[in-house]
Amino acid sequence: MKTDRDAQYGLLSSIAGEAGVSLSTVSKVVHRRRDVGAATRARVEELLTRHGYVRPGEPNPVAPRQIVAVFRDLSGPYTLEVVRGIVAAADELDIDVVTGTTGHRSIARWLEECEALGAAGLIIVISMLAEDDQRRIVERRLPVVLIDPLSAPGQDIPSIGVTNWSGAKDAVHHLLGLGHTRIGMVVGRAHSPAGAARLHGYRAALEEAEIDYDPALVRSTDFDFDEGLRASLRILRADDPPTAVFAASDAQALGVLEAARQLGLAVPEDLAVMSFDDTLVAAMACPPLSAVRQPFEELGREATRVLLDMAEGRPPASPRIELATELVLRTSTSVPRGVRTP
Repeated sequence: MKTDRDAQYGLLSSIAGEAGVSLSTVSKVVHRRRDVGAATRARVEELLTRHGYVRPGEPNPVAPRQIVAVFRDLSGPYTLEVVRGIVAAADELDIDVVTGTTGHRSIARWLEECEALGAAGLIIVISMLAEDDQRRIVERRLPVVLIDPLSAPGQDIPSIGVTNWSGAKDAVHHLLGLGHTRIGMVVGRAHSPAGAARLHGYRAALEEAEIDYDPALVRSTDFDFDEGLRASLRILRADDPPTAVFAASDAQALGVLEAARQLGLAVPEDLAVMSFDDTLVAAMACPPLSAVRQPFEELGREATRVLLDMAEGRPPASPRIELATELVLRTSTSVPRGVRTP
């Protein structure tokens, strides 16, 4: 996949050099922009034809279709599950996936590369989309789909996620049903729509149970292990610590488990732990994590379907698509110590 991408990018770069123009000018000609002089356009068009370049959206029986999937990083369990979902969906449709991260290339650079590659479009996963990037996507009508963005996009850019609010509410209802009334939460950053929705679901469940929200039991972190560990230690060292903690991701939940181990707390006897995601690591944790399961394969399939529809001129019916979650119960949750099971 990287070889195909480099070849395509190299071809357009070569054409730019041969025509004596910038790569940006070649990209404008490829996408039939009007702000290119007639003589320059004719020269670039002739070179595109001579080198056998096929524009995005035009049939090419030789070269397979491509999509680009960009992630903040490729280190967390959530990211790996989403990669698997996108690649599996693309394989079913005989489409190549070019993957990358925003660690060394900005979203703006990836948008340029997507155009230069002639890819069908771009899937952006858990990333912050700047206003300039959003403006460029809309103005150039680039097919872009977001999965769990870190900031709310405009109505013109579709996003796909899960029922974060109801999934979190179900998780806390489970803990309440076991008899827990002191329930902490390691939540995502406030600017993350997914993190905010999970926090609201947590608070809604407590409110329904007529339990006051205690900010001392809630800590906001990135969706990762190290910050989850530090936040959990603070929660569990409170004067009146919780008997259960709900984590907004599997990575954070692993941090909760490690914090409990460091403090000599047994899970689930001293502390029940509930997670959100249900990636592969949830079942392999010690003890295995009860979790809200995200349908990762379906997320990848739906994002790919919407992206290809947009590339063919069919916008989604709604700017926001949410897939249902499912509660998966394992051995990290049980009744509080000293409470009898009915």
